[in-house]
Amino acid sequence: MPQATPTSALIPNLPTRKPSSPSTAILAAAACIALLYYGRIFCITMVISTIIAFLLDPVVTLFVRLRLPRPLSSMVVCCIAVAMLYLIGLGAWTEMAGLVEDLPHLSGRIDAITDAVATKLDQVEQNTIQVIVPRRFREQEPPAPAPATITSIVRGRRKAPAITTPAPAIPEVRIHQEPTPLFSFLYSYVRSFYDVALMASFVPFVVYFMLSWRDHLRRSFLYLFSGADRQMAHRTWESIADAARAYVIGNFMLGVILTVVSAGFFLTIRMPYWLLVGVLSGFLSLVPYVGLPLAILPAFTAGLTVYNSPPIYLLIALVIAGLHLLAVNLLYPKVVGSRLHLNPLVVTVALMFWGTLWGAIGLVLAVPIVAGVKAACDHISGLEAYGKFLGD
Repeated sequence: MPQATPTSALIPNLPTRKPSSPSTAILAAAACIALLYYGRIFCITMVISTIIAFLLDPVVTLFVRLRLPRPLSSMVVCCIAVAMLYLIGLGAWTEMAGLVEDLPHLSGRIDAITDAVATKLDQVEQNTIQVIVPRRFREQEPPAPAPATITSIVRGRRKAPAITTPAPAIPEVRIHQEPTPLFSFLYSYVRSFYDVALMASFVPFVVYFMLSWRDHLRRSFLYLFSGADRQMAHRTWESIADAARAYVIGNFMLGVILTVVSAGFFLTIRMPYWLLVGVLSGFLSLVPYVGLPLAILPAFTAGLTVYNSPPIYLLIALVIAGLHLLAVNLLYPKVVGSRLHLNPLVVTVALMFWGTLWGAIGLVLAVPIVAGVKAACDHISGLEAYGKFLGD
């Protein structure tokens, strides 16, 4: 009777998968950070386009329900959005044109205020010296330096005249700076804005194709998964879109509220360009961590053209600070934070990280990026712990 073959002999020896070493993970993270830094213009363009597409997608869906083809609906929505941006930019340009005309007067006011402040500081310094330094030391004058002369020689009763030796003349040395060619100057100036302008010109087209091809993109993305993973991918897609819309719409609503209140206050005190200053102050107040000084700066700049009394500037600063604290501590958690549920420590670290990589625009995009990552971790099997760590 033949002996039974052991089960272990029937299973081929498959190569075991070795776990990745920490050095490999560190190198992969470094490569990702380098890619995000050196390709920041491309990455910023794609992130902004994706957020705008998520924001406009419900409007496109509404037009589709009205029996319009999706490409046509996407074109109409994109045209409406561009027209609104044009009207907003035109209004801002009109207000800015009047402010530019007042720049010479504003420059004179700033010089006068600077001179007055310098005079006050000199007076304070003199008063401080009189209080601190004793009087006997202040009354003593330092002896005048003696000229470089040869001492007179007395011969009998007659005194020989002193001989003065003049200091040797130091030859004047002129350094001729090499002139910068005009082409090199223009190239270096334009190059700093060319890449940004080029990528910004792609945003409307990327948004349009994301909206018009949304069903195809979603279907192709879901085909990468099967079974329960496909449902997980669908929920992740929707959760990231909801987080992006919640962040943008919530901040826009807060910006509108702050703009209305700020503009009403500026109109009450008869500040010039009150509408432009109200819009800038209201939306700049929402910038994380640096929003308060950014919101005060436009109001102070416009106030320099008419106000001479320091108490009015103190009142402006107190009102803007009160609105900022009210929005950040009371309205923001209710309107935006209730849907994002982000850990404040993680948000702070994210602001530092993305601000270091992408500058000022990184501070604006840090929160929606972290919210999207948290939404993905909440719905991907095996990453729920990371989602809880990012949450509040």
